[in-house]
Amino acid sequence: QVQLVESGGGLVQAGGSLTLSCVASGRTFSTYAMGWFRQAPGKEREVVAAISSGRNRYYADSVKGRFIIFRDNAKNTVYLQLNSLKPEDTAVYYCAARVNGGLGYENREYDYWGQGTQVTVSS
Repeated sequence: QVQLVESGGGLVQAGGSLTLSCVASGRTFSTYAMGWFRQAPGKEREVVAAISSGRNRYYADSVKGRFIIFRDNAKNTVYLQLNSLKPEDTAVYYCAARVNGGLGYENREYDYWGQGTQVTVSS
């Protein structure tokens, strides 16, 4: 069982930046693909960014060029840097781990989930 704990959410003005962190338990973090998802009120949870065990990256079109996903295997941590934030980025952000180390793009492809961290962007 892998436990994921997110942190770094908060309230920020439009145009600002935040960095989310997700720490994973266990010794096999480096073999997992990791993803960041978000869910806004009344909407389905959607993938934002993903990084494979081989550090291939994927970004949703809505965040491409603004968000950066990266990982530090020595710290069992994956990060999501959020830049040029917009009010429409407001959501609960979730970290997820995929035992299959390849990129995953859908909720059902991930095996473990964190509890989420709220990001609110004011206009």
